[in-house]
Amino acid sequence: MNARFLTQFAAFALSSLAVLFGLRAAFGPAVVHPLAPLVLGVLLALTLLAYWLTASVVRNSPNNFLVAYFSGVGVRLVLGIGIILVYFFRSNLHDNHSLLTFLGAFFIGYFLCAGFEIWAIFSNLRPFSAKQVPKA
Repeated sequence: MNARFLTQFAAFALSSLAVLFGLRAAFGPAVVHPLAPLVLGVLLALTLLAYWLTASVVRNSPNNFLVAYFSGVGVRLVLGIGIILVYFFRSNLHDNHSLLTFLGAFFIGYFLCAGFEIWAIFSNLRPFSAKQVPKA
């Protein structure tokens, strides 16, 4: 794996977890669902899985970047929906507030991880575009 990506990912993961635990310490379960650290950890692991899938496919065939990237996004989406379905079926949905805090924690974490992945891709595009531009 790319050491630069892993360094940026580690900084992103640590800062996300620090903010989450800070919010949890300040506001408690009224704002942060008790399963939020687990959900964020799983989403971070899914982001690493999507990156690994993309990197391994691109390493074998550099022309298949879009297929690899969207496969990683699809895997993360399907497994994310699976997390939500497991929570719906395993919990008793009598408490609407805990459902909303769980969904809020999930979607905030999901979009943070997706945003990080898009940022990581865009920050690495310049070397590839510079190779394709003919010099005048």
